[in-house]
Amino acid sequence: MKKTVAAACMALATFASAPAWAQSRDAEVTDLQALRTAVKADKRAFVAATLDLTPAQAKSFWPAYDAYQRGLEAANRIRTLALEGLIARDRQMSDRYARNLAADLVASDEAEVKARRTLYSRVMRALPATKAARYLQLESKVRAADYYDLAVAFPLIH
Repeated sequence: MKKTVAAACMALATFASAPAWAQSRDAEVTDLQALRTAVKADKRAFVAATLDLTPAQAKSFWPAYDAYQRGLEAANRIRTLALEGLIARDRQMSDRYARNLAADLVASDEAEVKARRTLYSRVMRALPATKAARYLQLESKVRAADYYDLAVAFPLIH
């Protein structure tokens, strides 16, 4: 018990005493509204500024980035079509329609996961692990904001 308390105190002290490394671009990444604004304005420029790539890293990274963005667009198209159908629906949801909607949403998720796995492999080869992980974390934050917006915009089906 004492070891657990001591470990918890040590961890708390470590995090509390960590230097404030929140540079302006780091603050943008942690502030959800600033992240949305930066991504909406120019996601590619935001990613470039956040990662601070060397020319050699950029040459390897941007093709992986572009391929991932195309994969996301495909996954988003599947999701958008399913949700547009839900919005346009003017009658009660049937079980068959609900099954199809659920299948389309899962297909969208699977397409996104496939694109993300490919991205992971390519980015880990293209960048040092810390920059690769930073970019993957950044993409996760962007996707989380997108998912939040979808969750707010679309009600549960009845």
